Amino acid sequence: MGKITVVGLGPGDEEGLSLGIFRLLTRAEDLWLRTGRHPVVSWLDEEGVSYQTFDSVYEKHTDFSSVYREIADQLFARARKGNVVYGVPGHPMVAEKTVEILQREGRKQEVLVEVKGGTSFMDAVFTCVGVDPVEGFLLLDGTALDAGFVNPRVHQLITQVYDRMVASEVKLTLMEVYPDDTPVTVVTAAGVSGQERVEQVPLYMLDREDRFGNLSTVYIPPSSEPDVLHRQFSTLVEIISRLRAPGGCPWDRKQTHETLRPYLLEESYEFLEAVAEADPDRMADELGDVLLQVLLHAQIASETGEFAIRDVMKNLADKLIRRHPHVFGDESVEDERDVKRKWEEIKARERGAEERSLLEGVPEEFPALARALKLQKKAAGVGFDWDSAEGVRDKLEEELAEVFAASSAEREEEVGDLFFTAVALARLFQVDPEQALLGACRKFVRRFRWMEKEARRMGRPMDDFPLTQLDVWWEQAKEEERRGKGNL
Repeated sequence: MGKITVVGLGPGDEEGLSLGIFRLLTRAEDLWLRTGRHPVVSWLDEEGVSYQTFDSVYEKHTDFSSVYREIADQLFARARKGNVVYGVPGHPMVAEKTVEILQREGRKQEVLVEVKGGTSFMDAVFTCVGVDPVEGFLLLDGTALDAGFVNPRVHQLITQVYDRMVASEVKLTLMEVYPDDTPVTVVTAAGVSGQERVEQVPLYMLDREDRFGNLSTVYIPPSSEPDVLHRQFSTLVEIISRLRAPGGCPWDRKQTHETLRPYLLEESYEFLEAVAEADPDRMADELGDVLLQVLLHAQIASETGEFAIRDVMKNLADKLIRRHPHVFGDESVEDERDVKRKWEEIKARERGAEERSLLEGVPEEFPALARALKLQKKAAGVGFDWDSAEGVRDKLEEELAEVFAASSAEREEEVGDLFFTAVALARLFQVDPEQALLGACRKFVRRFRWMEKEARRMGRPMDDFPLTQLDVWWEQAKEEERRGKGNL
């Protein structure tokens, strides 16, 4: 079995090498370096140590994954012919993808992979910025940075910021979490005598100058700023927990799942109203109110040991993946209708014998129009439906006649039948009846307010005017709407 011995060159020059690493480097018969761009390399030249680098592999490929793959393949091939010493910057176990590949595939390749120590660049960087890592830190890769990985509560080191292009991507990602003027520190060649540079700049200026190289790291300190922490989901959870804790808000502490029920519905409708008004600022605000209700219910449940917000999140993630096999699995779909059909099939399989009726699963707490629509859709799914909108119109006229023929005791039931049939007509026309009626309500409010404005302009209350005048104003409001004029 061949052997690859991986050694760390440390973050700086030869002064940081251990005696063991020194001996391995100077006695190696086949020494390969991931890159020749490292402070130790000039010392190797002075000592007459023979080595080869993989810098040409970087020039050959346009992506890092291909570079790392080829380096590992070449090392495996050479190890089958004899022992290889492979030198990498810093510590072999810190931000070294090639070492990860070697360790993962060594046994399969019939090559023994042994990792020796080395000083990590993190030691030198923490010294430069004066930070004790025991306070908590996060190490991130600048070439694959995602805002979801960033945690502003701890010290963060972003490594592999090789050039301004990578720095620009890092900047844009960090701006999703931090204000543009957040101070960040760029540490280059930490621990290298005569080359070490430490510069603090506002985040928005991170990529303004060519201050980067192979040994550059970006440091961001922990933040206590509300503008930063209040964007974190964990902060919301903490706030809700505090409101419910002893000494918190008396109103919040008093709430239960039952007492909160009307608020979730109310906040949902306020969000829908913001959508109808195409008001993004209000939409963001109202969605926050909906999220508040979710967090309150989860906090209440966590206090009794029923479930917690993480269970809610996990259940949702599992469900989304399970019900989208065409995205997260091997299945395929033809169109949106096929997606909906498979969604319902998966739901039915999940419920199994628990669902005794096709109509189960439609909550009685739904608004009446929404519940009628849901029930009709389920029935239509097995063919119990009108053939056309014309058939619904006939039924609608029939139900309307029955309303006028009904006694006072029968009238509520007959009006209900009329509404139920109207929902069927809306469904066949692919109109959401709930939203349609809400839209009609909003339209009524706009036109009525127009009438009120006209009455105020005349200096008299509305009830002083005859119905004929009110009708005139109503028609004027409609005309203004059609013309797109007026603040209705």
